Amino acid sequence: MYARVATCWTILRISLEERLVYRGDFALGTLMRFLPIVTQMFLWMAVFDGAFGAGRGPGQQIAGYTCHSIIAYYLLTTVSRAFSSMPGLSSGIARDIRDGTVKKYLIQPIDMLTFLMLNRVAHKLVYYVVAIGPFALVFYLCRDFFPEHPGGLYPGWPDAATLAAYFASLLMAFLLGFLLEATLGMIGFWFLEVSSLLFVYMLFSFFFSGHMFPIDLLPGIWGELVRLIPLQYLAYFPAAVFLGKVTGPELTHGLLIQFGWVVFFLVAARTAFRRGVRRYSGFGG
Repeated sequence: MYARVATCWTILRISLEERLVYRGDFALGTLMRFLPIVTQMFLWMAVFDGAFGAGRGPGQQIAGYTCHSIIAYYLLTTVSRAFSSMPGLSSGIARDIRDGTVKKYLIQPIDMLTFLMLNRVAHKLVYYVVAIGPFALVFYLCRDFFPEHPGGLYPGWPDAATLAAYFASLLMAFLLGFLLEATLGMIGFWFLEVSSLLFVYMLFSFFFSGHMFPIDLLPGIWGELVRLIPLQYLAYFPAAVFLGKVTGPELTHGLLIQFGWVVFFLVAARTAFRRGVRRYSGFGG
């Protein structure tokens, strides 16, 4: 047990040191990430102007969102996606399987999923340590867009219990994003080329995670169907928790379902790797 913990710590420490080299890139990339929000602000201001004339007050709502709260929603989904997005994970796993470099994970003292998880943890830790400044600046400048919360810690901030639920949902969004994409990457054990499948997944994820628009806007059965799949927990759900759109028993239920999806994809990823390794054949030096 001690040897495994020491190995994990060594891998995590080395990964942290590697990523600190790119700290300037992280800070600049974070600021660039918020630029599309400016376009979204003007877009939704135009939508509300078209729907209600010049009125953008709290009484003017679309699907329960005011003009200000929907902009706050987009800012929060940027945070959610920064936790749950795993660029290059699925394609990297599939590429390692296809070109044979997956063999290195079969002989080292730690399995592939744990190794990749430690690398992603290091990436996110360094990213947020460096990017906290740009995030704080943008949220300070946009503080007036966030609605008041009864009993909130500060103006625009929810109460302590809601804030704790929000951070729990962000942590599970990270785990869910990692395990979901790792499971997709394992399909490379059965198919030589999975790039088209990954493209379809990214397309669905962009639309149905709530990154492009709040899934509350989907009418009737379409909204119900989207809520049955795990993608909403990658972006929409944490933002909805912060804004107070999910409260009480519904909040508890949502957190439990999110946790259930994390467990499901943990089992799925582990199972796919074990079965994939059984049919994998590597040749050469």
